[in-house]
Amino acid sequence: MWDPQTYLAYADERTRPARDLLAAIDVEKPARVVDLGCGTGTSTRLLARRWPDADVLGTDSSPEMIAAAQAEPAEPGAAACRYEVADAYSWAPGEPVDVWFSNAMLQWLPGHLDRLPGWLRTVAPGGVLAFQVPGNFESPSHVLLREVTRSPAWRDRLAGIPERREAVESPARYADVLAAAGARPDVWETTYLHRLDGPDPVLRWTTGTALRPVLAVLGEDSEARAAFLAEYGAALRAAYPPNDAGTVTFPFRRIFVVARIPA
Repeated sequence: MWDPQTYLAYADERTRPARDLLAAIDVEKPARVVDLGCGTGTSTRLLARRWPDADVLGTDSSPEMIAAAQAEPAEPGAAACRYEVADAYSWAPGEPVDVWFSNAMLQWLPGHLDRLPGWLRTVAPGGVLAFQVPGNFESPSHVLLREVTRSPAWRDRLAGIPERREAVESPARYADVLAAAGARPDVWETTYLHRLDGPDPVLRWTTGTALRPVLAVLGEDSEARAAFLAEYGAALRAAYPPNDAGTVTFPFRRIFVVARIPA
């Protein structure tokens, strides 16, 4: 289960890649815009402000996230966002889409590379398929998480959790697959240096995303949850020490893709 409040603890940092991805899309007046995996609707509202005359739809598999998105009031001068609970694997638009957008969601879909050609076929001529995925699965935050889950104290209980080392593809692989499917891909990567404050900020960040599968398995066992978070949190503090002002620098690599369908 997704927790909107936990996820939004670093809303500005999480939204920055969506803004950067949106800035690279040069579709002038799309009629239909879809935000696949919209979460709390933060990125959907960016799309609605960019294209106030478009039909803007946000989809997400989490009812909690959709409820949070729907609770946000409409913004003056922006398109009225629609939202629906939908599974990304099976969802398909009823008619061609001009902007198919996804911010930090495809890494949760194993095999999403194989879905890209089919998704491209739902994009109208002159439209784009644009997405951004994290590329930090070999960073200390994820390496340490794998090490703790595989440690003697946790490996049996957490044996079913995938390591997710191959949750995303290389930038070149995305470019090759999209080009072979008939698109003109623009692919790049950026490493953000987030400046995080407060107690255990990297642990707080991962609690909203990477730690979700672990916490789901531990469930309501508060003692086990506390023990796991204490062990993982100590490892993160060593890997990401604060500076003299108490601020932690958290490097975060992301991969961006904008694939245009020829008009």
